[in-house]
Amino acid sequence: MILDSNSERPELKYPCEWIYKVIGKDVDKLIAAIETASLELVYEVTPSNVSKNENYFSLNFKITVPSEAARDLIYQKLNNHTDVIMVL
Repeated sequence: MILDSNSERPELKYPCEWIYKVIGKDVDKLIAAIETASLELVYEVTPSNVSKNENYFSLNFKITVPSEAARDLIYQKLNNHTDVIMVL
C-alpha cells in the first residue's frame, strides 16, 4: 500500500501475524539470521524465490509479533545482520 500525504497510517492490532521477506546469498545463513532475530518467538520459514543464476535466495519469515516495538526490533536485527542483503 502506498500512502500519500493525505493518507493515514493503517492501525494494527497486536499481537498480529507479520511476514518478512529476507533476501541473501546463503539459505543456511539466512535461517541462522532469522533464528537470531526471532526474539525466541514461534515462527515459520518458507522458501520464496531464487534468482535466475541462483546467486540470491529469499525466504518468507512469518511470526506473530506482540507489539510494534518487537516488530521493529526484529526488522532491525535482520536488516543489520551481515548475511542479510535486504528485508522487505
